Amino acid sequence: MKDKHLFSPSGLRGRRDSGGLLRILAFLLAFVTLTMLIPLAMAALYQEREMIRVFGLTIIPALLITLPALVGYRKQKAQFSVSGGFLLVCLAWVFTCLLGTFPYYLSGVLPRFIDAFFESVSGFSTTGATIIADVESMPRSLLFWRAMTHWLGGMGIVVLTVAILPLLGVTGFQLVKAETTGPESDKIAPRITTTAKILWFLYMGLTVLQAMLLMICGMDWFDAVYHAFSTIATGGFSSRNTSIAAWNSPWIDWVCIVFMILAGFNFNLLWQLLRGKYRDVLYNSEARAYALVILVGAGICAFTLYSSGNTVPGEPLSLELSIRQGLFQSVSFLSSTGFGIADHTLWPPLAQVVLFLIMFTGGCSGSTAGGIKLIRHVILFKQMGNEMKKLLNPRGVFSIRFNGKVGRRNVVYGVAGFVFLYMALVFTSVLFLCAADLDIFTSINLALQAQGNIGLGLGQSNFCAVVYGLPAAAKGWLCFIMIAGRLELWTVFALFSRIFRRR
Repeated sequence: MKDKHLFSPSGLRGRRDSGGLLRILAFLLAFVTLTMLIPLAMAALYQEREMIRVFGLTIIPALLITLPALVGYRKQKAQFSVSGGFLLVCLAWVFTCLLGTFPYYLSGVLPRFIDAFFESVSGFSTTGATIIADVESMPRSLLFWRAMTHWLGGMGIVVLTVAILPLLGVTGFQLVKAETTGPESDKIAPRITTTAKILWFLYMGLTVLQAMLLMICGMDWFDAVYHAFSTIATGGFSSRNTSIAAWNSPWIDWVCIVFMILAGFNFNLLWQLLRGKYRDVLYNSEARAYALVILVGAGICAFTLYSSGNTVPGEPLSLELSIRQGLFQSVSFLSSTGFGIADHTLWPPLAQVVLFLIMFTGGCSGSTAGGIKLIRHVILFKQMGNEMKKLLNPRGVFSIRFNGKVGRRNVVYGVAGFVFLYMALVFTSVLFLCAADLDIFTSINLALQAQGNIGLGLGQSNFCAVVYGLPAAAKGWLCFIMIAGRLELWTVFALFSRIFRRR
């Protein structure tokens, strides 16, 4: 009975279907391992002999473990149910993060394994909260691997491989549904493999375009590619200790603003824009809310900055700089990217409160952004209006309208349940971090950073020292909520439910 009901309509039956799971998991890990050949080549290019050894010691054992599983279970095929998809996605993320830990650990940059694991999880989950104080002293090849973890985790390792999973005899919709963001998973095309290919076409296209524009604006190729990886993945890792502010370039700032907005936008809607279906985007409820939050949040921040006259004592602030800084930081928080061009901890209190509230919103569903997601806020706002109408007309029947259509009642229930679980986990994390001797404000910020995959908080502009000083158990908990936040909570917590164990 222990092997019962994980795959196919009737579940996972015995060791044969377990072999199918191992084969797909081995394929995912082998794929990630092969991507390490890129930083290995860069280590050779920059003559970093120690990093050649480090990546070699990571790649060779990983392939020796995964390739036999691929060959040994090459005839095993599986049809995934929802529970099977959840299990595989969770295992894929945990083992991928473990695999990404070894370059940090073996190189000695992070000699404690839990610290190296934290950095790897933060990278793949696109949180961007680093534990490394001086990233500029890191080897270039390891620094590039750090950016690659963002890019691979951004659109999703599983979503990437769904495009080629049919070669393994696997249908991929349940995997995509278990990993994508938002209350509903929509297909761009009838076939899920076509959808995955289109999403990755957009993802790679935006990455290449931003890298080219950043080089035109003055970055070298390494920094341009690095920050394109971080921006499109809405991750926030930078190759400089002071992030984007290191270049002090308005042009670079504006390029990052535009692409942070695009990365936090729904990729399905971006595809509709490319196809010329502007009305679908113009009348989309979530797209309107996204634009409204950007305009209001950036407007308030820019107004308060310009009214105050300076961001740091003695430095006058022009109107353009006020708008640029207000827009940059607002979009950085909203899209959960986590870049910075100013020390927002020195901003007026009203601007800081606005950024704090934006941390609770998140970007659009179907994007690489973290957080609760705007679509859920829109649904709850509309339901709030319905509840007020019922008070005035108890016999009336009211339904929410979303994108010009009547919304399903179960979507409202699902959103309400998600928001409750999200806030309950935040409060639990705050208690856990307070027990580790952090003050309550720092605990709240760190919990929101990790669970919302934001990587940037208030109170302190850099949490490196705070996180580094935490006990191993607290760091492990932060890793857990980073992965849970990246997988929309349900995917992870479903594994602990009685229904999952029975199935």
